Amino acid sequence: MAARATTYRSGHEDEHTAAMRRLQVLSLHLLDPSSSSCSEGLALAACAGKRRHASGGADAAAALAAFLRGRHRDTQARVFEFFRARPDLQTPVELSTAAHRELCFRQLCALVREAGVRPLSLMASDPAEYFAVMEAAGGVDISLGVKLGVQYSLWGGSVINLGTKKHRDKFFDGIDKLDYPGCFAMTELHHGSNVQALQTTATFDPVTDEFIINTPNDGAIKWWIGNAALHGKFATVFARLILPLQGKGGDPADMGIHAFIVPIRDLETNAVLPGIEINDCGHKIGLNGVDNGALRFHSVRIPRDNLLNRFGDVSRDGKYTSSLPTINKRFAATLGELVGGRVGIAYSSVGILKVSVTIAVRYALLRQQFGPPKQPEISVLDYQSHQHKLMPMLASSYAFHFATLSLVDKYSEMKKTNDEDVIADVHVLSSGLKAYITSYTAKSISVCRESCGGHGYAAVNRFGALRNDHDIFQTFEGDNTVLLQQVAGDLLKQYQEKFKGGTLSVTWNYLRDSMGTYLSQPNPVTARWEGEDHLRDPNFQLDAFRYRTSRLLHSVAARLQKHSKTLGGFGAWNRCLNHLLTLAESHIESVILAKFIEAVKR
Repeated sequence: MAARATTYRSGHEDEHTAAMRRLQVLSLHLLDPSSSSCSEGLALAACAGKRRHASGGADAAAALAAFLRGRHRDTQARVFEFFRARPDLQTPVELSTAAHRELCFRQLCALVREAGVRPLSLMASDPAEYFAVMEAAGGVDISLGVKLGVQYSLWGGSVINLGTKKHRDKFFDGIDKLDYPGCFAMTELHHGSNVQALQTTATFDPVTDEFIINTPNDGAIKWWIGNAALHGKFATVFARLILPLQGKGGDPADMGIHAFIVPIRDLETNAVLPGIEINDCGHKIGLNGVDNGALRFHSVRIPRDNLLNRFGDVSRDGKYTSSLPTINKRFAATLGELVGGRVGIAYSSVGILKVSVTIAVRYALLRQQFGPPKQPEISVLDYQSHQHKLMPMLASSYAFHFATLSLVDKYSEMKKTNDEDVIADVHVLSSGLKAYITSYTAKSISVCRESCGGHGYAAVNRFGALRNDHDIFQTFEGDNTVLLQQVAGDLLKQYQEKFKGGTLSVTWNYLRDSMGTYLSQPNPVTARWEGEDHLRDPNFQLDAFRYRTSRLLHSVAARLQKHSKTLGGFGAWNRCLNHLLTLAESHIESVILAKFIEAVKR
């Protein structure tokens, strides 16, 4: 009996050592355990990550980890080290809404004023480093990452990208140093995705040289505005620019949606300014560190210079000028400059997926259950069913990582060159990747929780907070269903131009080279079945994905043409909506696979 017990114990220890070794190798692939914001109660996983084994696998994993963390890994490490050294800034498991908001603001102030991070300067000089900071902040607390994004991507980004030199000179430093905390007031109670239908007005008064900001009805109340309930001192307000007596017959002229800087609180006392009504949106299912509020304007007057006038301006005598000839072109240019928020959401969602998968894989390696008769239990990860749950998410984490890095690089190129093709490409890719990745991550967090059994339900293990905080990523910065329709619309536009002999944009490059062939040849999956080696060939896999997208595009175009004859354009689009969404998802999957293959080849 003693010998048998010794043998069992020895076997059990060998199994445990093997599991720890595998854990160390796998953990290096995703996140540095030292950067985890988990509590001390999870120290076992951190210790596993610190083990060092003189094996080629561990060395390769370490090299891959360094490659994945990229050129801004030192910046992220600095953020994590700062918060690790400040227990007073770490978010506890249980926290009231009021306390969480106060803590989140202190976290952001400390990051900027004590750690010396200057997010707006980073966004202007190197967007990739800015997004790295945002991801690290989200690793500390997703509320912190979102609050940082509201301050710098949205409020700061709108001032810098939609304004001109006078606005940058006046506001840049104050926003960067957090002396001017602000809001991004676009969404209204009755209008979110349909921005062109916003009802808030900004009427020019030529007598006083001011704009009058007004909320005409309850449906026009600005809603879900981050930083509004407590901390915001300014708001970028999107409103219809109205010029009195300049329309036909002397009626007011509606010049479309423009952005205006509106002070909402006193800089010294934080008191709400006259004419501004602010209400608290209250406790949410997640992100309670962010103070969302509702804004209503009662004939609030602001100087004419507070119009963010990059794409349209009003002179002292009330004349409107713009380099863009139509309302639609001005609107498209305005939204195009705000795409950085969408890029940041896609990038941050991948970070949340990495955290979730890392927790689930670590647990699956350490948790042992059942096994062969009279032998030690085996790791849960050794079960095929568990591998089928976790390994696709692990693989997707890699693929999404490289796809969003490519998107950030293209966004940086756009900011440097202002090339119209690149702008169009970033708009479509950011829409598609944001929609696809955030939907995938939302589903994956629940699978990760389930994969950790009852332990996954403990708040300390983070799945509840990750799931609740991330859920809104599918809605803000563009509802995912609406964004996928934008992707489908762009594909159909390019498809139409192809057959008209038009020039193809950069987005179309993923299909352009092979479109003619794929529309005429048999399905490559059935026509070229050549065995396992061929099926594992990444070029064949990409061909298969592109073939599917090409066939879907051809089918959707034919359906739309057929139904438009009887239902009209909108009716046909609505009738084919599910097919359009499938087309968009197929295209984005092709993009993700292409970017992953490019990264592997490097």
